[in-house]
Amino acid sequence: MKPISKKGDYAIRGMVYLAGQPPGRVVLASEIARAMDVPPMFLSKIFQQFSKLGLVRSYRGSGGGFLLGRSPKEITLCEIVEAVEGPIMPNRCVMSGGACSRQKGCTVHPVWKKVQANVREILSGVTLEDLSKT
Repeated sequence: MKPISKKGDYAIRGMVYLAGQPPGRVVLASEIARAMDVPPMFLSKIFQQFSKLGLVRSYRGSGGGFLLGRSPKEITLCEIVEAVEGPIMPNRCVMSGGACSRQKGCTVHPVWKKVQANVREILSGVTLEDLSKT
């Protein structure tokens, strides 16, 4: 599997910071960026994308900024990673739509499916609430 990109890393850091804030506190992207050592413009773009997905809420104008779109215990690390990186795939053969013509007779295919399921299960078992407590 390829490593998580910088974008994915920045997204996780920013979301963990938001999860550690008091409920309802709207936070400027510049504050999050400074606190988590993330480029502010990059973080703003990530959070605008997350706003469309309901992971964060975006507020404009004076007093504007971001806050989590749902409770930190309802947002998983898997959801954040897949929102930025796309579906977790250790090999192209686990893609839907017949990306691999050998799927039916391949003895390795079930292993890749298991790897994919295990990684997703681990990441789905970790919430922002968990991460903001450590």
